[in-house]
Amino acid sequence: MFTDSVELTVSSGKGGQGCVSFRREKFVLNGGPNGGDGGKGGDIWFKCDNNTHTLSSFQRKMHIKADGGKQGEGSNMTGKSGAKKVIIVPPGTQIIDMETNEVLFDMIEDGQEELYITGGKGGLGNTHFKSSTRQRPTYAQPGQKGETRRVKFDLKLIADIGLVGFPNVGKSTLISTVSNAKPEIANYEFTTLTPKLGQVNIGDFESFIMADIPGIIGGAHEGKGLGIQFLRHIERTKTLLYMVDLASYRDLREQIETLKSEIASFSEKLGQSNYAIALTRVDVVPPDEIDDLVKSFFEIIGVNASTNSEYDFDKTMPYFIQDTADNTLGYDNTLPYFIVPISSATNKNIEPLKYSLFNLVQQTR
Repeated sequence: MFTDSVELTVSSGKGGQGCVSFRREKFVLNGGPNGGDGGKGGDIWFKCDNNTHTLSSFQRKMHIKADGGKQGEGSNMTGKSGAKKVIIVPPGTQIIDMETNEVLFDMIEDGQEELYITGGKGGLGNTHFKSSTRQRPTYAQPGQKGETRRVKFDLKLIADIGLVGFPNVGKSTLISTVSNAKPEIANYEFTTLTPKLGQVNIGDFESFIMADIPGIIGGAHEGKGLGIQFLRHIERTKTLLYMVDLASYRDLREQIETLKSEIASFSEKLGQSNYAIALTRVDVVPPDEIDDLVKSFFEIIGVNASTNSEYDFDKTMPYFIQDTADNTLGYDNTLPYFIVPISSATNKNIEPLKYSLFNLVQQTR
């Protein structure tokens, strides 16, 4: 089960109690106090681990506690400290204080460790309370209590490319075609109920991560549909691929304007991201209608068809691509880097799409 938000209580360990003890040895008179200190309570740590991808393991762990310190012993022996509690979270997890709503830690890198709260100090044994006037102290300190705090974990997946589109537009089919992700695919809307990540390999040594989120509808940023619940999973992406269905009952202008409006309403930063557009499902559009549909979409965006490209796009269909993805060489991020008709079912323009997306990703890395 995919879980991307949990609330829980965490407590550091209580310090161990100091010991009341007196030295008792043959031929040693009035040995005096020798009670050891209590051990320190365990700390609470957070650790980022690439081997986890969901917060579902926390569903039944609503209160996580570190071990307490052990009591001190005679012969001035300090009690054993409580073991620290390391809480493993997936990359992209934000840890938020429930009282202040402050983001305490942003766990992004694999292996990243953060100390959150320390355990209570151990109590002093009675050896600390001896003096010339108090030669037989019969008391020791109790250990200090640990801290207890309420935190919230919010998971925001980390990806290079975020797929944005209406339900049943072909996002899951595309990510299953170009990557190792295996989402459910069916001929009805809202097939995708949870976000999916896929690694897209470019040759033997290069790759990028693509994120598929449930379909967006008008009003998603206000809570309609499933989109608002998962839009935060593309907050960390610097590049968006808008997917517009050429065979949909929805008007082409309605699709792209609604999608861009919902993204900008959810996050102003996302609304200014680099983006590209894939015109999907050309395999189900009559061949004699494809040119007119694609060119009418170019008019909506305000661009003209390109005549050549280094990515070997299918020349039997019109496409648009900017001359460069480099801002210093004239890339205009107010326009899409490319607009390309594709078919995941027949692999039409899929390979050129992968390489052109990778070029766009490289500029933001």
